Amino acid sequence: MSADSKAPPTQAHSAASSPRMGLRERKKERTRRTIRTEAMRLFAEQGYAETTVEQIAEAADISPSTFFRYFPSKEQVVLTDDLDPPMIRAVEAQPAELSPLRAFLCATVEVFDSLEPEDLEFEQQRMKLIYTVPELASVIARETERNVRLVARLIADRTGRSADELEVRAFAGALIGAMSTTFDATTGRGLDMEKIKQVADFLEQGMAL
Repeated sequence: MSADSKAPPTQAHSAASSPRMGLRERKKERTRRTIRTEAMRLFAEQGYAETTVEQIAEAADISPSTFFRYFPSKEQVVLTDDLDPPMIRAVEAQPAELSPLRAFLCATVEVFDSLEPEDLEFEQQRMKLIYTVPELASVIARETERNVRLVARLIADRTGRSADELEVRAFAGALIGAMSTTFDATTGRGLDMEKIKQVADFLEQGMAL
């Protein structure tokens, strides 16, 4: 479900981590973050297609079998969205009097405002890969449908309707589609907050041209 970035390092999103993890969980999270950080570094340096799981594992100082305990494939290193959990929590925490659209807008602003600069940069790189790497092009439709289902469920919970209702799915599809237009694949700049607010206003006005 990404924003204007400010700093160069790449890491997995700290916003998805529980603040009260045990030692074992923290070690697993560090390993997971290292895998994604090293993978993104290698993708940037030598290209997505040219980077192998074995190279990522070596850079992260783990075995390939350990890599597969964290991610089922190289593709999933890119596709896994660590912002889903904090976005879900933020949407659910919005005041009941807000419209579904405003609830999503406020939640998005809150989540991205809470991220560290390196986490924003990581998300920028992740989105740029999804939209520019030919080997990942086939997953865009699958990722879009996943996001539509997620938003539809959140809207259904918020409004007391079914996630399978046509209007609920249409709302979710319109929201995801509209927000995707804020990402510029040529520059890698994605989901700029001002653009998000502009799109939200446009949707609320009935998309009048």
